[in-house]
Amino acid sequence: MKPDLRQDILRQLKRVVIKIGSGVISDHESGKPPLERGLSKKRLQGYAKRIAQIHQSGVEVLIVSSGAVMAGRERLNLNRVKLDIPEQQASAAIGQSFLMRTYEHYFDKQGLKVAQILLGHHDLEHRQRFLNAKHTLEALLAHGVIPIINENDTVTVDEIKIGDNDTLSATMACLAGAQLLIILSDVDGLYTEDPQKPRRKNEPAPELIPLIQNITPDVEARAGKSTNPLSRGGMYTKVIAAKKTMSYGVPTLVVNGLDSRVLDRIFKGESVGTLFWGGPKKINHRKHWIAHTLKPAGTITVDSGARKALVERGKSLLPAGIIRVEGRFEFGSAVRIYDEDRVEIARGLVNYNAADLDQIKGLKSGKIKSLLETGFYEEAVHRDDLVVLVTNENLEKLKKPR
Repeated sequence: MKPDLRQDILRQLKRVVIKIGSGVISDHESGKPPLERGLSKKRLQGYAKRIAQIHQSGVEVLIVSSGAVMAGRERLNLNRVKLDIPEQQASAAIGQSFLMRTYEHYFDKQGLKVAQILLGHHDLEHRQRFLNAKHTLEALLAHGVIPIINENDTVTVDEIKIGDNDTLSATMACLAGAQLLIILSDVDGLYTEDPQKPRRKNEPAPELIPLIQNITPDVEARAGKSTNPLSRGGMYTKVIAAKKTMSYGVPTLVVNGLDSRVLDRIFKGESVGTLFWGGPKKINHRKHWIAHTLKPAGTITVDSGARKALVERGKSLLPAGIIRVEGRFEFGSAVRIYDEDRVEIARGLVNYNAADLDQIKGLKSGKIKSLLETGFYEEAVHRDDLVVLVTNENLEKLKKPR
């Protein structure tokens, strides 16, 4: 790795998003099993002090913090692995207020104000509400306030969830125009193999990967699900979060937050954790929102000619190139676009509902115009509303057996 790469990132750093996982701020010192632990006030106090130092150095800080459900579980004595939805939401409700009160207490000791922002997917899928969230963050930062962001778990269910706080932190890093996302986890970073996997005698230990410049299917395959019952995603969701930020030109650093000095080490430029950074490539705000924030409502499969037009020539998707329509979606919904090998090549906003698009798939424009009395669009997905997710060079690697 280029020795001064991390220093280059730090030199340009004006705004950072720090994601703090539940496993990082749980009370390890109590000696209790993970599901019986509450918040560690000692850890929160330590992070408040270190984040205050970063803020005082002139870098604006946003925090995405997990821990509400964990804190609520402990306060309600709910230590079962599986909670029903009302129990999860009740845990989030009581835990979120306790989490924020604790953050406020320790940041107040550092002379800093904090603000709570609770978001759901509905707040991000509507473009105006998405931009309103951005304006709120900008106003808070302008007043020297540290936003503490979490998903609104008190009212969300799986169908309308953002998903996990790794995903949320990546969204916030792009939304806020940060120059770095730091994910504090309970692991050191991405390894060449799962370090938890049993090993044969004399088998070499897996090695920490210091730099990932391109997230390939092989990199995704190396990432495993979490074995910590307090965590939702494990390394896989962190890799997907990094994929999201890298497409927007934001580096992501995954480090072990159980190391109390890890933020100090990062800001000294030490090579800790795994840095995901492919350079300052960037897609525009709206296309990034389409590709990485909206939840696809259906899928469209296209033929080889349409795939070539999209991937190689940057064209719009015409109904003539569509061979299959799946899902129930309306005009303006986000859809996944697959090729015949079931590789997702693009995402976009569709100009037809699912029933109409299924009716006109494979047809030329003239035939469609005579078939539909109203609502005719030449493009099924216009190129301005379409984001290509692959390059022609890596398409072969992504192909799956049919």
